[in-house]
Amino acid sequence: MKRVTGLAQRWIVFAIAVVVWQLLTASAQNVYFPTPWQILHHGWKLWFLDENGDFALTDAVTDDILPSLGRVLGGWALAALVGVVIGTALGRSRTGMQYVGPLFAFFRSLPSPALLPVFIVLLGLNDDMKIALIVFGCVWPILLNTVDGVRSVDGVKTDTARAFRTSRPQWVAMVVLPAALPKIFAGLRLSLAIAVILMVVSEMVGDTVGIGANLVEAQSQFDFLTMWAWIMLLGIIGYVLNLALLAVERRALRWQPTRSAVADAARTAKAGG
Repeated sequence: MKRVTGLAQRWIVFAIAVVVWQLLTASAQNVYFPTPWQILHHGWKLWFLDENGDFALTDAVTDDILPSLGRVLGGWALAALVGVVIGTALGRSRTGMQYVGPLFAFFRSLPSPALLPVFIVLLGLNDDMKIALIVFGCVWPILLNTVDGVRSVDGVKTDTARAFRTSRPQWVAMVVLPAALPKIFAGLRLSLAIAVILMVVSEMVGDTVGIGANLVEAQSQFDFLTMWAWIMLLGIIGYVLNLALLAVERRALRWQPTRSAVADAARTAKAGG
């Protein structure tokens, strides 16, 4: 019962917003702003109905949505790997950030969409360019959060590992990274939203497939219903990816004392109630 109540509390504001959106757009009857129901119905036909009206994955799913998702996840995963590895090395170094800190501050200040022409010149109009742009935009939150997390490792844990003469690889894998995981996950969540944005931006230029390309095409043809369907799909994709990452984070950080205490208190309260 409590789980149902919690779920209702989380979704009630969203439901109210959708109802208000439906009422306002239905009363306005503006071609530029279709109702949520019209957008949802059009998106269903666009992605899940064939020419005969039967349920099937259309070419828009296999040729546009799935490749775009692959670019998002591929670029984000590569950025996570690079950011965690370099961030861990710099976090454990006493002087590393003193040398590269100003350089990182300069590059992280550059808006990634503004660098799209540079990546096109260097790599061409292909998937390598799109993934490289996503990696460049996503790596900085992960890297800097990893550095911060690694530097904040409890000194007691470090001294204990040294007392047991733990090897450096074991020390990093079993002490440093687990202690830095909360801040690493914070960077991963932030970079995941950036990855979705950069995927759309990279597909808007010189491409005919992908979510971004379809969004631009619908806009250029004044097909506002299709345009809004793609925009709504982007919101759904971002929400689902974030939800999946939060589930992984909760499982990975279950060992933390604070989280364990909260979980135990919740179980105790449930048993007592």
